[in-house]
Amino acid sequence: MDETDVPWAHATAVVDAGASVGAGTKVWHFCHVMSGARVGARCVLGQNVFVAAGAVVGDGCRIQNNVSLYDGVVLADDVFVGPSAVFTNVRTPRAGVSRKRAYLETRVGRGATIGANATIVCGVEIGANAFVGAGAVVTKDVAAHALVAGVPARRVGWACACGEVLGAAGARAWRCGACARRYATGGRGGAAALRPEAAPVKGPGRRRSR
Repeated sequence: MDETDVPWAHATAVVDAGASVGAGTKVWHFCHVMSGARVGARCVLGQNVFVAAGAVVGDGCRIQNNVSLYDGVVLADDVFVGPSAVFTNVRTPRAGVSRKRAYLETRVGRGATIGANATIVCGVEIGANAFVGAGAVVTKDVAAHALVAGVPARRVGWACACGEVLGAAGARAWRCGACARRYATGGRGGAAALRPEAAPVKGPGRRRSR
């Protein structure tokens, strides 16, 4: 069996019996993955990552140091979570009041990035390929491909599937300077959405007349 077919955990990590950890995943120093947690294949859990029993991590995710994924946090495939980013699962916590029945689900779409020290308030959905800037505080849903920053987080641009910030390429048109993907926007304000444009189909070349 190839070493990439089995998960690996550092000697200081704790992976409880009953946790599901996919093939090729690496669990680094001082992590704790609770029984019932689901972590996909080819993931990397950096130092001091906590994954609660009710959390779900898709394939190919990278969770950097000092991140806690509490009950109700669901990451799709290929999500990047920067160091010390914060998730919550209760909006009105009190030390003396049990809120276990008030947990709110937080979903992060495929390919999304959450920057270092960002805070994601529970009950929101972050769209596929969205990009949350470092230190942002997300209090409402983030559209797919949206680049958000600030406190509270607001859309300040659009991000390509490759992670680069898109540049304007005409009215409601956008282009990635790194990979040349093209996108178009529809809707306005909070309802604005970005969609990829199909690559132009090249027809047969014409012969030059002599």
